[in-house]
Amino acid sequence: MTKFLALMAIVAASLSVNVQAFEAANKYKQACAACHAMGVAGAPKAFDAAAWKPRTDKGMDTLVASVTNGLGAMPPRGLCMDCTADQYKALINYMSAAK
Repeated sequence: MTKFLALMAIVAASLSVNVQAFEAANKYKQACAACHAMGVAGAPKAFDAAAWKPRTDKGMDTLVASVTNGLGAMPPRGLCMDCTADQYKALINYMSAAK
C-alpha cells in the first residue's frame, strides 16, 4: 500500500509540474501583449529589437527591476502577478528578439 501511495504522489507531482510549465509565448499573450503588441503608453513594441535596444543595453537585472517595481505607465509586476524573476527574464528575451 505504501508503494502505491508513493507512486501516486510521484505521478501527481509530475502532472503538476507539466501543467505549470512556463511558456513565454503563452504568457506574453496572456499578460504582455495588451501593451507591448502596439506599444501602448511608451511600452517598447514586442519583437522590435531597435525599440528594445536602449533598454536591453541597461542589462537584464535593470529590466527585471523595472517590471517588478513598475516603470512609467507599467504597474508593478506588469500584468503578470505570478511571474518569477526568471520568467520575467524569459518574457523580456522573448519580446526583445526580432521576429
